[in-house]
Amino acid sequence: MKARLPQGYGGGGASNLQQLARQAQKMQDDMATATEELNAKEYEATAGGNAVKVVVTGQLELKSIEIEPEVVDPDDVEMLSDLVMAAVNEALRAANKDKEETMEKISGGLNLGAMGMGGLF
Repeated sequence: MKARLPQGYGGGGASNLQQLARQAQKMQDDMATATEELNAKEYEATAGGNAVKVVVTGQLELKSIEIEPEVVDPDDVEMLSDLVMAAVNEALRAANKDKEETMEKISGGLNLGAMGMGGLF
């Protein structure tokens, strides 16, 4: 008994592989471009009703922290630490979410892992 391939498969051989290679190269190029654009972006988040504002880069580096003077209480440093941590974590989540959504659009929902994400994660 001879196995049959579905219509549209087979017969093309090398040309199908070349087309697949071109598509993979385009996806890789698109991801590299998107990675550059995402790394250049900045993400801002606040905590405590805008008492603490932070900015992180698309490379997940903390760029700035602004703290309103009225929340600086020497008797409650722990609260200030919590506000800074909350704002930084929110900004990092926003940056990661943007990267994931952008790469998913490019890959068409394929799970390519860290290797397919250009080493972003």
